[in-house]
Amino acid sequence: MQVSVAEVSGVTHVYGKVRALDEVSLKLPQGRMTGIIGPDGAGKSTLLGLIAGSRKLQSGSVEVLDGNMGDGRHRRSVCTRIAYMPQGLGKNLYQEISVRENLVFFGTLFGLSASERDARIHRLAGSTGLLPFLDRPAGKLSGGMKQKLGLCCALIHDPDLLILDEPTTGVDPLSRRQFWNLIGELRRERPTMSVVVSTAYMDEATHCDWLVAMDHAKVLASGSADELRAITGEQDLEAVFVALQPGQTGKRERFVIPPRKKSTDAPVIVANNLTCRFGSFTAVDRVSFSIERGEIFGFLGSNGSGKTTTMKMLTGLLAPSEGEAEVCGSPVDANDLSIRRRVGFMSQSFSLYGEITVRQNLLLHARLFNMSEADAKDRTADLITKLGLETYADAVASSLPLGVRQRLSLAVAIVHDPELLILDEPTSGVDPQARDEFWALLADLSRSRNVTIFVSTHFMNEAMRCDRISLMHAGRVLVCDTPDNVVASRHATDLEEAFVTYIEEAETSEPRSAAREEPAAPDANQDVKPSRPGFMPLRRVLAYSQCETLSLMRDPVRLAFAFLGSFIMLMIFGFGLSSDVTQLNYAAFDQDNTPESRSYLANFSSSSYFIEKSPISNLDEMEQRLKSNDIELAIEIPPDFGRMVERGSGWQVSAWIDGANTSRAATIEGYVEQAHNLFSEQRDREASTPASSSATTSILVRNRYNPTSESIYSMGPSIPALLLMMFLAILMAVSVAREKEIGTITNFYATPTTRLEFLVGKQLPYLGIGMINFLIMTATVVFIFQVPLKGAGLALALGALFYAAAATGYGLFISSFTSSQVAAVFAGAVLSMLPTMQFSGMTQPISTLEGGARLMGSFWPTTYYMQISVGAFTKGLGFGDLAYDLLALAAFSPVFLVLSVLLLKKQEK
Repeated sequence: MQVSVAEVSGVTHVYGKVRALDEVSLKLPQGRMTGIIGPDGAGKSTLLGLIAGSRKLQSGSVEVLDGNMGDGRHRRSVCTRIAYMPQGLGKNLYQEISVRENLVFFGTLFGLSASERDARIHRLAGSTGLLPFLDRPAGKLSGGMKQKLGLCCALIHDPDLLILDEPTTGVDPLSRRQFWNLIGELRRERPTMSVVVSTAYMDEATHCDWLVAMDHAKVLASGSADELRAITGEQDLEAVFVALQPGQTGKRERFVIPPRKKSTDAPVIVANNLTCRFGSFTAVDRVSFSIERGEIFGFLGSNGSGKTTTMKMLTGLLAPSEGEAEVCGSPVDANDLSIRRRVGFMSQSFSLYGEITVRQNLLLHARLFNMSEADAKDRTADLITKLGLETYADAVASSLPLGVRQRLSLAVAIVHDPELLILDEPTSGVDPQARDEFWALLADLSRSRNVTIFVSTHFMNEAMRCDRISLMHAGRVLVCDTPDNVVASRHATDLEEAFVTYIEEAETSEPRSAAREEPAAPDANQDVKPSRPGFMPLRRVLAYSQCETLSLMRDPVRLAFAFLGSFIMLMIFGFGLSSDVTQLNYAAFDQDNTPESRSYLANFSSSSYFIEKSPISNLDEMEQRLKSNDIELAIEIPPDFGRMVERGSGWQVSAWIDGANTSRAATIEGYVEQAHNLFSEQRDREASTPASSSATTSILVRNRYNPTSESIYSMGPSIPALLLMMFLAILMAVSVAREKEIGTITNFYATPTTRLEFLVGKQLPYLGIGMINFLIMTATVVFIFQVPLKGAGLALALGALFYAAAATGYGLFISSFTSSQVAAVFAGAVLSMLPTMQFSGMTQPISTLEGGARLMGSFWPTTYYMQISVGAFTKGLGFGDLAYDLLALAAFSPVFLVLSVLLLKKQEK
């Protein structure tokens, strides 16, 4: 009886209205390589995610390695025996850190000792050709190298079950061969290891011992390749796959492109010694070729050989460092839009607007090419029909299966009816039937409409359909000829063998290849099971902290935001926002010009709050100068002012104030009243008889903590509290949301890392950032704004540590309901600034708030840090005075952390 490594029973999985799996039941044999084949959207990735335990089971059961994957304890116990590599080029990798650092990170998560981890890194990197690139950032690797690194990361802990979701999509034939050779070596060393792989390459399916064909969320058939051939009567696996799909009758006809008629027109593309350099690195080195009108020209090459860079130079998206290129008879110029209207470009990655529908994408791009509204609608309807998009016309583009996305991308590329179509790996990851349909469209464009097609591909059967092909490696063209001639030139059996031979010859001739290290031979005495060092929770926490720190330090945008954002904002607040009303421009309209009037005006000219401007000569001038903002205050003294003052009664003046800013106007009014009263008191003292014999009282007001009432002494302690909360909450929320958005959250789902380990590991670097920001802002307040720190600085620093922990904990809480970096930024900014400004005592004392507002203020961390900061800076308070606020502040971080742990999902839905 055959033993199963995984058994799926009655599993149904739904995303909204889309049924990804429909009552799927399946057994996968243990110790064998199982291949899952099927069209895009068949449910392959969902099935693999459920088997790996990274996706939450909705209905049915999944048994893996003798246990139920719906049981959290079993998932945690077996995740060290499972390796899962998700679909997508380097989706499980951290792009900013190096190849070595990625491998160290994964080895640490799975509990390898340092010596064992280093040995396996050397072995895996050597076997995949990554050894010379261990110090290169993962983001600067080619697509194929990313996939090989992803495999190395998955294999680092020597798993019993290896799950690979389309691992070689977008990988060149040589890299794919190396990839599968590595899998073969590992299986020979560990014959009990089970491998489950989904693939779009049918030639790869021949490596599998067991095949599962899927379509429309169901399993169509399973068995060995020979059994499936017997069922369908087909020998070629592509034909077997197509024959297994519902509605297929009879044998599949092989798709053949009609021969091309020789063109007498001038070439559409001419490249002459095209060269492109990025710093000291030469991506394209003196590339020359020409493409005739109506020709299908295939562009082949190893990953990172410069194909995409060459295409960008030919479309004007990238300026060449040297050489020349002509497209449609004109030199390529990035600023020449007329050429772009004659060219259609389809990029390697999906670059359309995912938030709008298929129809809306087509209409939008038709309008961008200046098509009339009627023509745009007609062209859109025609393309939707021709490319088989009727079912998806009103579906949002981001929800489309990969094959349908590629058809939509092609439709957008040809919506303006171009003469030249440039396609960068257009069928990468697309199933065989969809690829045939895609190439039928290209053939029709080439043969019926004489459209020139320049296409790059890693599929050798597609390359054989091209009229001519060019093989590129390390930035240079190795050969340019018809596919048959290329095969014959190396006496190869097929184009893939010729491709590999050319690349190997090129690498052998490169001087640097001799310096490459050979992979270390496996130690026969080494235990195949990794040792498990102690203190694993702490090691995993530190692994995530180190990874986050390195990623942050190598991301210039996030780094600048983390360390300069709060400082810049503090400087803006300190110098740009002030409630102090000083340096007031005023002018006198003195119609009396007597000693008394000059004495009155002296109270303004001698004040530090006012700046005297040239006198006013008439009312019209006064009105004009107030309108033009030349002055904010005009003092009008009437003609009989001096005489009325001498009499001791009935004297008055007029003060004209710019009231556009009501708060500032009220303050100016207070200053004028004070100056007026000062003059009046002075005249009373100088009078020979007192104005009144009645007793008078007066109140002398002195501010206890800010005697000069300058706003900077209030803003200095309070603005840093606002900025710490806002920036730390945003940075922390973005950090977790970024993992969700780029896909590295899968590493948390598929490894032994617990929720608490993941969150604390992510949080620790930002605690350090928070304290560095605290020191920067404190130094700014003390030394630049000249606000003295009168109280206990150590208490303030301890409060800042508790506050940074609370702010980052709040950011973790925000990240639990945001799944994109943009959403995290907006949510972090709004949900941190508004409560801080309204309910923390920053603008209004908490004691004056009522109801829900007061409750919010009592349960908001800034309230307590604000009291610590103001107390330490302004009131000179010490540890004893601030003890209650410190204890209250310390309680917030654990609460936010617990909430985040409860809300964070260990599985994807």
